[in-house]
Amino acid sequence: MIKLHELHKHPKSTHRRKVVGRGLGSGKGTYSTRGNKGQTKRTGHSKMPVNFEGGRQPLVRQLPKLRGFRALDGKPAVVSLNELAVFADGATVDLKSLIAKGLVDDMTKTAKILGGEIKKKLNIKLPISASAKEAVEKAGGKVF
Repeated sequence: MIKLHELHKHPKSTHRRKVVGRGLGSGKGTYSTRGNKGQTKRTGHSKMPVNFEGGRQPLVRQLPKLRGFRALDGKPAVVSLNELAVFADGATVDLKSLIAKGLVDDMTKTAKILGGEIKKKLNIKLPISASAKEAVEKAGGKVF
């Protein structure tokens, strides 16, 4: 079995760095492997910004209407009043209880309750639409 101290690097596994631009006799003189003329042959070309498009108007500035703002939180999950029938009478409805009952995904950050019918007295601690609030209070529940 081979041991760690017996390992050797293969002699052809590394190569000498290519030295360019050191005269005609080196075989890499004159153009220094860059070819003829143009933007990519000049010094500093390798330091161009990633989004540089060769001097033309950048694509993101040609299409200004496609830019914009997207909220990080996204839109709230929608829960109908009809879906809250799974709660017991007098229960408190908040985001944690909705996740526990499986009405919304556990990755949901916000939820909003929209209209429907309800016959149970529930205490709701979530954003709620006006028609849903009216239905909850009519059934004897409270909205905080």
